[in-house]
Amino acid sequence: MDKTYKLKVAGLERELNICKLNDAISIAGFIMFSDVPLVEACAKELLKKVPEFDCILTAESKGIPLAYEMSRLSGKQYYVARKKLKAYMKEPVIVNVTSITTVGAQTLILDKDYIDQMAGKRLLIVDDVVSTGESLRALEELVSHTKAKLVGKAFVLAEDAAADRKDIIYLEKLPIFPNK
Repeated sequence: MDKTYKLKVAGLERELNICKLNDAISIAGFIMFSDVPLVEACAKELLKKVPEFDCILTAESKGIPLAYEMSRLSGKQYYVARKKLKAYMKEPVIVNVTSITTVGAQTLILDKDYIDQMAGKRLLIVDDVVSTGESLRALEELVSHTKAKLVGKAFVLAEDAAADRKDIIYLEKLPIFPNK
């Protein structure tokens, strides 16, 4: 029988599968894709906690449904940092990132059109989970290439030590699980 972790977030309960990450630790797999009630509830609760903002930035990842719903509820634009270069991109800004949940290095890319649209705006970074902070670091680096003002960093879950960070907003802490 697979091990699971019971998570309570935004008034909902979910049973998360425990997944071995490496020989030392396992993590609870938090997947927002296809869970519309969870996305809606988390977006609503995060919007209560974040500062005033004009637009949202997320990575091309599981945070997209959350950013979309926060955008829909707030009426504010959202942007997605893409993982692959697209033919339509003009003067893209590319940042490398290594995430604990993905094998190998990745890239996050912002198109010049997005960068121009963000100029002078109060920007909120949004994603599903912050853990080591590497994806967040990459998003912050992308923001540094814009003329936007970063006003907040919001997550549904802060995994392990990330919950001790003072520069993020999150709904619940998610533990990691040592392998025995």
